[in-house]
Amino acid sequence: MNLIGEYFNKTKIFLQKDSWPSFLVTLLLAFALIKFVFFPGLSFLTGTQLPLVIVESCSMYHHEDGFTKTFGSSIYEENGIEIRDTAGWDFQNGFSKGDVIFVISAKKAEVGDVIIFEGGTKHPLIHRLIYKNEHYATKGDNYKTNAQQLSSEKKISEDQLIGKALFKVPFIGWAKLIFFEGARSPSNRGLCK
Repeated sequence: MNLIGEYFNKTKIFLQKDSWPSFLVTLLLAFALIKFVFFPGLSFLTGTQLPLVIVESCSMYHHEDGFTKTFGSSIYEENGIEIRDTAGWDFQNGFSKGDVIFVISAKKAEVGDVIIFEGGTKHPLIHRLIYKNEHYATKGDNYKTNAQQLSSEKKISEDQLIGKALFKVPFIGWAKLIFFEGARSPSNRGLCK
């Protein structure tokens, strides 16, 4: 037992040193803890393989509070959704690019919930559920950029579901996005407008 305590103390002293080797070891330990303990634990607790996602586009951005202008598209009417149905929906003001979304299992997703799913794109899509029966259908809330429903969101199978949005933490995802903004087309760079 003494040997373990001695080793622990030496390691602690090394990590507290103000040196490049201790900094690199601390960085590696933090990475290992996040990748192999934190995220797997979070996945287990939330029931989804992707418990945190960063909003990378403006497809769920609202130009005003609520859904009044969003309902300019007939897609909602075609699915039996009226403006009064939106009163109890979460995320009344949508999402902004850079928001971090906490995700849970989508097993109990209902119309109006925001779901995350594999849509045949590089990254999963985060859109509002507008139809649920033998399959799922979604639509992005942003009426300026998402006037039409994407073909990949018209017939979503249960296998494509990753989860549903529980809550958001605004803008902290920019800590990651800032490194990739230069590679985007000029019209897709920066904050949502």
